[in-house]
Amino acid sequence: MRRICFLLKVRADRLEEYRARHADVWPEMRRALSETGWHNYSLFLREDGLLVGYLETEDFEAAREAMARTGVNARWQAEMAEFFEELDGVGPDEAMRPLTEVFHLD
Repeated sequence: MRRICFLLKVRADRLEEYRARHADVWPEMRRALSETGWHNYSLFLREDGLLVGYLETEDFEAAREAMARTGVNARWQAEMAEFFEELDGVGPDEAMRPLTEVFHLD
């Protein structure tokens, strides 16, 4: 299992709504994530909008591609895109760039 960590930036004026949306993630979205290989997935949000995502998966690109093929992901990403800064014309799920792991303690 590979550990993946990524960063995104939530707009300062949308922090509360972003938190509220993630307090009630659609059941079909949760199911799709699990079924496409996203495990132990967490999002952490700092007060300045820095979002840290963490997940475990066998193959991140395969998991991301499988999610991209789901209808629920297309709807979710369309709704979430307005919450983020600096997407440069791509969806939030496409803007996830894994960080390089430099240390891990089991």
